[in-house]
Parts: sequence; structure tokens; C-alpha cells
Amino acid sequence: MNYQTPERRRALAADYAIGLMQGAARRRFEALLLDDAALREELAQWQESLASLTAALPEHEVPEHVWQGIQARIEPQVLHVPRKHPLWLRLRLALATCAVLATLYFGFLHQSDNVRYSATLLSASQEPALRIQAHAQYLQVEPLALASIGLDRSLELWAIPADGKPISLGVVPLGGKGKINLSQVQRALLDTPIALAVSLEPHGGSPTGQPTGPVLYQGPLAAL
Repeated sequence: MNYQTPERRRALAADYAIGLMQGAARRRFEALLLDDAALREELAQWQESLASLTAALPEHEVPEHVWQGIQARIEPQVLHVPRKHPLWLRLRLALATCAVLATLYFGFLHQSDNVRYSATLLSASQEPALRIQAHAQYLQVEPLALASIGLDRSLELWAIPADGKPISLGVVPLGGKGKINLSQVQRALLDTPIALAVSLEPHGGSPTGQPTGPVLYQGPLAAL
């Protein structure tokens, strides 16, 4: 298959961002992302565009003829008689519309909040120490057997891509349990084959942008 035509690349990036790509096709696309910066940029643009769909929409008053059209479809048998309670009918229609929109909205949130990737990070002695689950917007971190650290230290989570240069995903919450919110760049990074590692850093994280202390835990991030 020719992956070099702009139309084909755009379609593949769109399918991947929406979540339509599965199985072997998804793995082939992720392999392409490793060596194709332009394709990663195309994917990032799609993900950014789709993220805007969750933004709040401005409120607009619904015109009278729209309400009349809705009523005509819902209760056509009463159109030939005068309406006795127009305010009550409007309220009923408004409540019904809100219920449908709320159902769609919360359904979308539930789908987008599903766990997409998971990793269990192991210590040097191969003991499970930290479980990480990647959602669409954040990482959920859960301790399994973390070693205690001083109050002047922090655990920092790193993504290790194919080129081997660590990229910080944030500081692990105190005690190892909580959420790490992700930027757009970090979310795109999770869609490429990476490993995760946790290093011991000064309080608040590495001052250099790269690990300065020993790596305590590590493991691959796998798609679910």
C-alpha cells in the first residue's frame, strides 16, 4: 500500500485519531510514526481538531418556527386546535432536548475517558512497583510497591521513545496515587511505541529537563 500520497496519509491519521484503526493496521501505522515526523504532525493536527469538539457551545434562543416544527412532528394530531399551554409545551420540549444532549455528551465523555494504554513498571529486582493507565487526557497512577523517599525528593515519570531521549510526563503524585494531566504533545507521544521510566529527582522534578537521578522503575507502555 502506498502511504506517501497526502490523501492516504491524511485518511490514515484521521482514522487513528478517531479510534477507528485496530489490530494489525494500528500497529503498522504506529510503526510508520516512529520515522515519519510529517505523519506525526498530521496526527497531532487531527487530535487537536477533535479535541475542540468538547468545547462548550454558546447559547442561542431557539426561533419560534423551530419549536412549532418540532411540535408538529411530535404531536401532529393537535395542530388543528389552539394550543392551551404553549409555555408548558416549550418547557417539555426543552427538557427533552436537554436530556438527549446530556445523554450524548456523557456517552462521549465515557468513551473518550476509557483506558487506552497500560503499563506496569518494575523495580530493579523485577518487582511490580507502579501501575499506569493512560486515558485520553491524563495518566492514572497507582502504587503497587513503591520504596519510600524523603520529602526533599520527587519521583518523575519519563517517556522513552525510539530515539532513546527521555521526555518528561510529569511528577508522580505524592504517595504514588493520583492523576498526571497531559499536554497535547504528551498525548500524541503516547500514540507511538514508548517505554516508561521513573527516576528519583529533587523535589518538584528534574531541574535540567532530563533525568538527573537513578532510574528506579521502568516498563513498556502497551495498547489495550
